[in-house]
Amino acid sequence: MDIAVLEGALDGFGQRLALVGDGDWTRATPCADWDVRALVNHVVAEVLWAPPLLEGKTIAEVGDRFDGDVLGDDPGAVWASGVDDLVASASEPGAQERTVHLSFGDFPGGEYLGQLTSDLVLHAWDLARALGRDDRIDPALVDFVDGFLTPQVEAWRGAGAFGTTVEVDPGADAQTRLLALTGRDAG
Repeated sequence: MDIAVLEGALDGFGQRLALVGDGDWTRATPCADWDVRALVNHVVAEVLWAPPLLEGKTIAEVGDRFDGDVLGDDPGAVWASGVDDLVASASEPGAQERTVHLSFGDFPGGEYLGQLTSDLVLHAWDLARALGRDDRIDPALVDFVDGFLTPQVEAWRGAGAFGTTVEVDPGADAQTRLLALTGRDAG
């Protein structure tokens, strides 16, 4: 996977994170069980998990260090540090070929980075929606996520990651169709 795509997804989420004000953390998100803080915590924890997983560590070896609230008093700083570590780890020679041990199986690093990139892109939209901000996703990221997720969307849906596909107009744009595929209503 092209690291520039991952960096684009990180940048898209980071831009939206920078818009979160003090009074926004308890806002509802399109993810029914999460407010803004819970959504951001989920994404930041994923970013923090990535470097040790890309090194080949198992979930048991990583332990519980990324459980609970990883944001602390300065979510932006935690995010920035995590992004730097992730990009460095993902850019290491051989990182995409290494086996990554996830709770639902072992995957090549490149496949894992595709999963992470997809989650970043979708949750950037969720965060923008929660904040009432511009929710347009870079078309190149929409294309990447669509190509990555479409062949496996039913497996993800079966695992509870996505809701039921939302019906959209046949002429809907690529972003709306992608969001609908993942159970998100862009209307």
